[in-house]
Amino acid sequence: MHFMKNKLIYLLSFLAIGLGSCSTKFMEEMKPYDKYDESIFTNEIQTGWYIDRLYNYFFVTYRNPNLSVVGLYNDTRWRSTDEIGGTVTDLINPTKTLQLASEGDAYFGTPVGTSVQNNPYTRIRFCNFLLEKIDGIGQALPETFRKTAKGQMYFMRALQYFDLVRIYGGVPLVLTVQNASTTDEEIKLPRATPAECFEQIVKDLDSAANLLPMQWDAANYGRLTGAGAIAMKSRVLLTFASPLFNADWDNPANDRWQKALQASLEAETALTQAGYGLYGTTARQWAEMTTQSESVFNPEAIMVQRLSNTTTTSAGINNAWENMIRPKDHNGSGNGLSVPKDMIDLFPLADGKRPTPDNGYVDTFFFENRDPRFYRTFAFSGLKWPAAGKPNKTSWFYRYRNQQNNNWNYSGNNQTISPVVVKKMTNPSADTTQLQFSGTDIFEYRYAELLLNIAEAYAATGDINKCLTYLGKIRQRVGIPSTDNYGIGNLADRYAALEAVLYERRVELAYEGKRFWDLQRWMLYGDDPAAGNNTNMKLGIAPLNGTARTGYYWQAKDLTPGLDPLTPAEKNLVIDPDDPATFETRLAQLKQIVQDKFEVTPLDQEMDRVNNTPVTMNFRQNYYIWGITSSVLLTNPWLQQTVGWMDAGGSAGTFQYR
Repeated sequence: MHFMKNKLIYLLSFLAIGLGSCSTKFMEEMKPYDKYDESIFTNEIQTGWYIDRLYNYFFVTYRNPNLSVVGLYNDTRWRSTDEIGGTVTDLINPTKTLQLASEGDAYFGTPVGTSVQNNPYTRIRFCNFLLEKIDGIGQALPETFRKTAKGQMYFMRALQYFDLVRIYGGVPLVLTVQNASTTDEEIKLPRATPAECFEQIVKDLDSAANLLPMQWDAANYGRLTGAGAIAMKSRVLLTFASPLFNADWDNPANDRWQKALQASLEAETALTQAGYGLYGTTARQWAEMTTQSESVFNPEAIMVQRLSNTTTTSAGINNAWENMIRPKDHNGSGNGLSVPKDMIDLFPLADGKRPTPDNGYVDTFFFENRDPRFYRTFAFSGLKWPAAGKPNKTSWFYRYRNQQNNNWNYSGNNQTISPVVVKKMTNPSADTTQLQFSGTDIFEYRYAELLLNIAEAYAATGDINKCLTYLGKIRQRVGIPSTDNYGIGNLADRYAALEAVLYERRVELAYEGKRFWDLQRWMLYGDDPAAGNNTNMKLGIAPLNGTARTGYYWQAKDLTPGLDPLTPAEKNLVIDPDDPATFETRLAQLKQIVQDKFEVTPLDQEMDRVNNTPVTMNFRQNYYIWGITSSVLLTNPWLQQTVGWMDAGGSAGTFQYR
């Protein structure tokens, strides 16, 4: 490409401190333009390269369904929830108190440098540049092409600002191309209020919805769509209505809840007309949905991260999930993803009721009589977990004394710290010789979440019956009987209805990267009356603060050195939840094995430790909304620091986000 010497556009602004085809090439083969001029938009091919590079900047590191924050996609927030133990992040570390500007979240960006950095405001600048130029210099391009180009930019800009506002509570709204300057007063934009940020995000999503197709053709499957923009508006407005940003959340007539409900219902109508909906009508199909999306439209998938199975690591963008959670005897990279006990005990019983002793639940035999999603979300000893060429593959998770009686042998070398591991979103045809090259797509936004959004908005506005109707749609799909409102029962009030929705989100969306954001927007780590936070008490939800993620072993009762407690015949047990003729019988056989051969024992070391000392979670009040780092504040001294954080000079922050 030729550059016009006098019109080079550099990809940094003062505030910047600073994609799907069926082959996923839009993510993998972007052109290396770090600087360019507006003439790029006179050419459809080069404009396409530009757009595809933006997809890469936004999503290239999104390789695990539990990663979050566009352009960053790390697992810090996920590891700060009750879904996974073993890592005490700074967010929940009780030995740390973060409040200095130097300890603020660095996602905002870094000071202007000499090279392009993939920071939030760099990505925003990319979007702004196309939006400003394409209808001018690019007016000769086909109108349909220009519309979809702009629609994708509006959608990406909305996604970027949504993550910025979720992290910081309010940020400067840069809606035009700005150049780095230390003297231009016009670019010294203050932090917009959360209301202003959310208003702009919704405006961008509305623009995207008007410009983008509800579905792309097969060659472009995976690109951002009008359907995704409409559904994202539901998520955005639900966040704005939630307690984190809404001091009046406890008012069922609050306008924000009404707008969230309206947007969610409008999304349901529009997406249904466009062919979207729940995938399948059985628990088996529920489990298979993420492996049925290759290059074809999947009605459940509203937003899809396309991934490839190429083994060319310089080009391929592979899903890291399969390799991460398959245990050793599947040739996974670790020991599988051990499930904390609270998650094991979370899922409903087969009739939809909560797993309590009064309802007949015995945690020793956690595998009995559970919600059909339990057997598709988790794996335990003897449960069928297929792989390529191994249709009846099972794993076992227990330990027994080694021959020297000085350590432990683990069945299959699966050194798990729980008798249960995660298996959700794995491919039954996965090649265990190259799990690291998984091409399974990630469903960033499922139709089920949209239905849960509607249920939540109905609960918040006090319409309990309609809330139950939408929760019923989620449970009916996986085969839970309709008796007693699919096991949910009668909800006493809107608080009970909200709790029921948040509970269902934990089950339906488990291990899909949504749990932290629910904890955050509902402020569920712990109440703080001084900060106006009382949602745990109001909803009757136990706070996470003060608790720890815990595991345990299935350990052989007979500790004779070197004696594996199970015979080869017992290990041949195959529990198949999709075979109703044998399923209950095989579960009974497993129960007998557990009674005869194993005992439950505590871990040698607790899941959650800091410097080898057991700890409990402590997510501090000021972590719900983060402070801006000192380097940003020093470079942009007009920016206020967030309340609860210290500014670069050591004074208390003044920026209010609620």
